[in-house]
Amino acid sequence: MFQPLTETAYAKINLALHVRRRRDDGYHELETLFAFVDAGDRLQVTPADRDSLRLSGEFAPLLAEEDGNLVLDALALLPRRHGWLVSLDKVLPVAAGLGGGSADVGAVFRLIGRTYGLPDHWHALASKLGADVPACVESVAMVGRGTGTELSAAPDDLAGCPVLLVNPRVPLPTGPVFKAWDRVDRGAMPEGSAREIALYGRNDLEMPALSICPQVGDVLAALGQTGAWLSRMSGSGATCFALYDSKAQRDAAKAYIEAKHPDWWQLAGALR
Repeated sequence: MFQPLTETAYAKINLALHVRRRRDDGYHELETLFAFVDAGDRLQVTPADRDSLRLSGEFAPLLAEEDGNLVLDALALLPRRHGWLVSLDKVLPVAAGLGGGSADVGAVFRLIGRTYGLPDHWHALASKLGADVPACVESVAMVGRGTGTELSAAPDDLAGCPVLLVNPRVPLPTGPVFKAWDRVDRGAMPEGSAREIALYGRNDLEMPALSICPQVGDVLAALGQTGAWLSRMSGSGATCFALYDSKAQRDAAKAYIEAKHPDWWQLAGALR
């Protein structure tokens, strides 16, 4: 008897994101340090006659407006003995720099891996669905190069680090942010541990995102008042993250942001 399966689509953040150049194929050459928060969207799978998707949660209406969905695209690529009904509780905001759709696909890959095993070429299949998807399948700290799909292990000394995610509830699609990048190569991502890369790295998409969505600056300014040892925008924005030395500091920061900006979205957790 097939028991319902559950999985978390862990929120992705980029502790550093260096954009080196625009490639001839139109993509951008990147160096990034992926990290994942121990919370995110929630998926439940039950058997069905055919593959289908049921949406719930605060941000589900935004997905319902889209023509397709990456979860169904992933199911179409991965063989199973029967159809799946995937119930997706959409906790993460959309177009937010958190890899929301990619994280959902990563969760689907992990569910299929647990149930049937993944094909040997799963990485290539994942890459077809998005540059962040292979990292989201792994959902642990990874260095990404190329378009983000060339992965290597990161010397991870940040597992368990308290983290706060804050989004001003302003969607910020990736395409316009990359288009606004000034094409200046500001240098390679530093070597070292995850903490060192985070501290001495940068996010080259932060300035172009600010030019489109000045609310990102408001979030960064607010997080700068909370005692974080690092605060930065994630991915192409508009979500920003802050890292703390203790859960008490993180929780105090969450309370501070809630009091000052009750309309902003927040998620408190720890790095995986």
